[in-house]
Amino acid sequence: MAAESSATKLLARNRRAFYDYSVEENLECGIVLQGTEVKSLRGGKFSFSDSYARIRDEELWLIGLHISEYTHGNINNHDPLRDRKLLIHRQELKRLKRKVEERGFTLIPLRIYLKGGRIKVELGVCRGKKSYDKRESIKERDQKRDADREMSGRY
Repeated sequence: MAAESSATKLLARNRRAFYDYSVEENLECGIVLQGTEVKSLRGGKFSFSDSYARIRDEELWLIGLHISEYTHGNINNHDPLRDRKLLIHRQELKRLKRKVEERGFTLIPLRIYLKGGRIKVELGVCRGKKSYDKRESIKERDQKRDADREMSGRY
């Protein structure tokens, strides 16, 4: 039974975040959702586009995550762009607050996944990349792809 609860199913990965930011640290958070939001997330009806996390009133909030309304929902359907509270230990929150305020990091959602029947968000403590850093990342990725292609062709 314990092996089942730790199994994770990836719902989505924020590829844009890895392009625009360099990720310094990852952090797993729970998220407070309404019933129809869970169904939309499981169906993949959401978008990371410009979402980020912010610390407000000693709580961590996810802002800008668009979760489409559930198609079979009724009048009690959720607001697609509402701010959602993230669940995190108080000590982690204090540590994150120091990092964000002192060092200028940004909190960006990297992945949303199911873990043990619950929806989790992986937050990245990120620093924005400059345009030349982005070009360098593309160059490294292309070189790695070419090298892998060469290695696979030899055998």
